[in-house]
Amino acid sequence: MSIIVTGAAGFIGSNLIKALNRRGERDIIAVDDLTDGDKSRNLSDCDIADYVDKREFVQLFAERQLGEVQAVLHQGACSSTVESDGRLMMDNNYRYSCDVLRACQDQSIPLLYASSAAVYGANRDFRIARECERPLNVYAYSKFLFDQRVRRLLPSVRSQVVGLRYFNVYGPREQHKGRMASMVWHCFNQYRARGYVELFGEYGGCSAGEHLRDFVSVDDVVKVNLHWLDNPQVSGIFNVGTGQARSFNELALATINSVRAAEHRPLLTRETALLEGVLRYCEFPEGLKHKYQVYTCADLNVLREAGYDEPMLSLEEGVARYCQALL
Repeated sequence: MSIIVTGAAGFIGSNLIKALNRRGERDIIAVDDLTDGDKSRNLSDCDIADYVDKREFVQLFAERQLGEVQAVLHQGACSSTVESDGRLMMDNNYRYSCDVLRACQDQSIPLLYASSAAVYGANRDFRIARECERPLNVYAYSKFLFDQRVRRLLPSVRSQVVGLRYFNVYGPREQHKGRMASMVWHCFNQYRARGYVELFGEYGGCSAGEHLRDFVSVDDVVKVNLHWLDNPQVSGIFNVGTGQARSFNELALATINSVRAAEHRPLLTRETALLEGVLRYCEFPEGLKHKYQVYTCADLNVLREAGYDEPMLSLEEGVARYCQALL
C-alpha cells in the first residue's frame, strides 16, 4: 500500500519522505508542483514509487486511480505569511485541503495534515481552543478555517484525521523557501557571508531581538508525524513545538556559536557579540506591523495526553545539528 505525501518536494514533505525511506518505505507517491524546478533537489536522495502533479492529484485520488493507499501526509500549501492574494491562499490552503479530506473520508484513509501556530495570532494562550485562535493574516486564516472544518467532522470521522499546528520549524531541506526560510537558515547565511547577523529592532513591547518564538526542529516534526501514522486510531488537532519560548537573540547566538565552534573559534556572549558587531539590529519593518506574532509557545498538553511522550530537542541541540549539516 502506498503512502501519499503532498508538498513532497518542500521542506517538511521531503524530510518526511527521507524518514519513511529510513524505515524501509519505498512505495511513496510524491505530490507537488514543480514549476520551481529547483525544488526537485529535495527529492534527489529520496526513493519514491511515483510523482503526481498537484493539479492532477485530487481527481486521480478521488477516482481511486492511485491504487491502495495506506495514508495521506498532506504537507502541501502556500506557506508565505506575507502573501496578500487571499484568493490564491484560500484555493491552495483551504479549498484544496477540503477536497483531499473529502477523498480520504470517502475511502476511509487516514489523513495527517499541516496546520500552523499562525492561527493563534497575537494571542498569548496557545491551547487548542477556539477562544485562543485569532489569525492575523490570510495565510493564518486559511489554516484556521480548515481546522474549523476538521473540528466539526471529528465526532463522526470514518478514518483518522490529525491536524498538526507547527510552530517555528527549522532544519535541512528548506533552502528553496527564500524569504520564508527559518531564521536559523538566515542567521547562518548572514554570518557566513557578512560576519554578522541582523535582527529586528524593538517592536510590540519587546526590545531588540527579544521577540519570543517556539523554535522546533524538523526532526521532531517528522517524529510526531510518524507517531500518528503508527497510531491510526487517534484523531485530533495537536500543537507541535518544544513548549518553550526563546528569543531571536538566543537563536542568533546559538547559530553563530555553532559555526564558531566548528571553526575552533571562541564562543560569544550576547554582550561580546554586540561589542564586536557580530550581532546587529535593524528597524522593525513597517509592512509587518500589526501582522507579526511577538510571542509563541506551544501548549503541549493535548499532544502529551494523546500519547506522544518523546522529548523535543532544545534550541541549542537542534541548531547545532542543523548548522553541522549546513557546514
